[in-house]
Amino acid sequence: MSSPGEAGDDADVITASLRHPERFAVVFDRHAPHIHRYLARRLGAQVADDVLGETFLIAFGGRARYDPAFPSARPWLYGIATNLAGQRRRVEAREYRLRAALGPPAHQVCHADRVAERVTAQAMTGRLAGALAGLARRDRDVLLLIAWEGLAYEEVAAALGIPVGTVRSRLNRARRKVRAELGHAPAEEVSNHG
Repeated sequence: MSSPGEAGDDADVITASLRHPERFAVVFDRHAPHIHRYLARRLGAQVADDVLGETFLIAFGGRARYDPAFPSARPWLYGIATNLAGQRRRVEAREYRLRAALGPPAHQVCHADRVAERVTAQAMTGRLAGALAGLARRDRDVLLLIAWEGLAYEEVAAALGIPVGTVRSRLNRARRKVRAELGHAPAEEVSNHG
């Protein structure tokens, strides 16, 4: 059972943390795994640990400016993490080039009903990593927040501080460029990938 200050949505917890800073740990516990996964995909596991810490330090320091109209802090945290990842874009681009060169990981745990999908995805990993590395940072940020993290357009807009229309146009541009890059893949690589 959580204590009374820990109950409620993120806005309540963040507001309570202004008087009781230790309560901000609830926000960390709720969202750190998601933010870390996102950062690890973008920057690699080693860098993700450091950037995760930076993300939550910035969030903690800026919690007085958090808009309590947003019950979930996750888009806000993705925005901070995305900005920090953007500052390390050379590391990110190097990570994508490395993934493209190495190909898919040697061991992936997959469910029986998704084996075929995983095999196709593994075949496409190198080409996809190359395509992602070739995107403009702003377009890549939008695409990854939607594709990897499952954020809605409105959440991406809040995370990045841009209008929803800009999210849509960046996503459209990123999808076109990635499709064009993957369209050059041999037929057997894309035949089962829609």
